[in-house]
Amino acid sequence: MPALIPVTEPLLARTPLLDSMNQDPVPASGNTVRWGVISTGRIAATVVSDLALLPDAVLQSVSSRTQENAEAFAAEHGFQSAYGDDGGLPGYQRLLQDPAVDVVYVATPHTSHYPVAKAALEAGKHVLCEKPLTINAREAAELVRLAKDGNLFLMEAVWTRLLPSVQRAAEIIASGELGEIRWVQADLGFPAPSHPESRLWRREDGGGALMDVGVYPLTWALISLGRPQSITATAHLTGGVDSETALTLSYSSGAQVQAMTSLTASTPQTATVCGTKGMLRCNAPLFNPTELTITSGSGEQRVEKFTPVGRGYTYQLREVIRCLQQGLLECPTMPLADTLTTMSLLDEARSQVGISYPAD
Repeated sequence: MPALIPVTEPLLARTPLLDSMNQDPVPASGNTVRWGVISTGRIAATVVSDLALLPDAVLQSVSSRTQENAEAFAAEHGFQSAYGDDGGLPGYQRLLQDPAVDVVYVATPHTSHYPVAKAALEAGKHVLCEKPLTINAREAAELVRLAKDGNLFLMEAVWTRLLPSVQRAAEIIASGELGEIRWVQADLGFPAPSHPESRLWRREDGGGALMDVGVYPLTWALISLGRPQSITATAHLTGGVDSETALTLSYSSGAQVQAMTSLTASTPQTATVCGTKGMLRCNAPLFNPTELTITSGSGEQRVEKFTPVGRGYTYQLREVIRCLQQGLLECPTMPLADTLTTMSLLDEARSQVGISYPAD
């Protein structure tokens, strides 16, 4: 695999917001940005509630498969326009034809991320797309190419990366306070009812533990150690998707990462970063931690606490708006190189355990 980021060095890029004394993501940072939201599902509703907190974010348009659902969502959240499927034209395509929309947030199921984001870029819209960006690295690379060719902003919605708590953890790791990082453990698991129509368990929908939540443990690996030299995966498969997957990431320094994902077990949902001088541990859940416990080699401890604004998505949304206002084509804190790295790691893990999807 080509080294998209340094093999032994983590990537630390702090947003101007988190570099400042005032880390409130709500105040406007420039001219208004008009948003289109594609999908009216649970995650869309959650993210939109945080988007509504930002005064320079205009809730412009929303799309759904039915006009009724789109209009109901628009009325509930205050969108100006609503688009459902009409005469064979999907609602999202109708939204992409709306000249008032500057940027779209793609909140559809995994397997539709690529075609919807591709259509958005081809329509000249900037894109924030839910994780995983696509089903595989090939699709992700194509979206990156389209964005660069069109001078358009593209970002995978790994909102965890923008949180003050996670940014602070990355800062502590990079500072050398923990010494040389030798071992990282991160897990995320929860019991998900095995319903035959649930996207989590459907191969056709890109289901499985690894694709649904694997990006979160891998985020802690990337901010701690960077891209690994190799990855080893083991999994238990159910109906063609993984109910559990365990990953071991190995580095040329000898450092190791152990990451676990599960759709059947309640796990601690924490991350621990261990170095030659100390240890850092976040509280649950690792995708939105509010406490970091730092333990020195002598056993002394301190706890740093954080109170996120809204549900925590505000930091990601503020950063997208800031990037668009300043003409940036990717987020320095969540760069496209990291997305391509993560997608290639997921591809390799799936290859090892025998998980494939129709898009492969």
